[in-house]
Amino acid sequence: MSYADKVFVENMKDILENGTWDTNLQVRPKWEDGTPAHTVKKFCIVNRYDLQKEFPILTIRKTAFKSCIKELLWIWQKKSNNIHDLDSHIWDQWADETGSIGKAYGYQLGIKHKYKEGEFDQVDRVIYDLKHNPASRRIMTNIYNFEDLHEMHLYPCAYSMTFNVTGDTLNGILNQRSNDMLTANNWNVCQYAILLMMLAQVSGLKAGTLVHVISDAHIYDRHVDMVKEIIEMPQYPAPKVWINPEVKDFYDFKIEDFKLIDYVANEKKYSIPVAE
Repeated sequence: MSYADKVFVENMKDILENGTWDTNLQVRPKWEDGTPAHTVKKFCIVNRYDLQKEFPILTIRKTAFKSCIKELLWIWQKKSNNIHDLDSHIWDQWADETGSIGKAYGYQLGIKHKYKEGEFDQVDRVIYDLKHNPASRRIMTNIYNFEDLHEMHLYPCAYSMTFNVTGDTLNGILNQRSNDMLTANNWNVCQYAILLMMLAQVSGLKAGTLVHVISDAHIYDRHVDMVKEIIEMPQYPAPKVWINPEVKDFYDFKIEDFKLIDYVANEKKYSIPVAE
């Protein structure tokens, strides 16, 4: 059975059984009808995924793999903060009339900074160091820029990646301040597993372990019944992932360069409300 399923089910059971509710507190998020969106949470969940063993995608609930990749390329490759560059509607509620989400996500990755080796944005600096300075302990990105928070329509949730090369293997740590576990947990895991694989491929390395550190892992009140149903669904073996081996430049990857092979998952669709 899928290792991602095992981790997800354990996380969800732990939150439901041992988590803390915030119903006695004033909370920022609200449902579309204006009702406060309360959560039950666990502090600091840490999950590890060995990408050399299997791809960490859920089978108990189907994950929209292509949509995950489109968003990843929008942020990390296009470095865009405009939804008109994204073939998806998942960011619509945070965009203004021009399509902008403010100085968030891709905008932050695209800002150029001066180094002694030249001028790089965060993504290009990572790629440069993986190729030229693989022993470095400073290969990381961070998009939680306090100076620009007031101009972000949504503060970054998954805000930092730290990369570490061990031998010929690229490992990474994804730091996430907040994770809506039902809506976005496996979505983020799949995205950053793929990112690690992409960067490894263009740097002549193998993708190793993805560590996912979540500060506030929560389930919303209106998600609880769905979570209880999903974690009891049948589990299937993890699929294989194919990334076009001919691509050697990070900016040449296209959506058709990623495929899941033998992905079997439960097909039931859920109407999951998203708190704002």
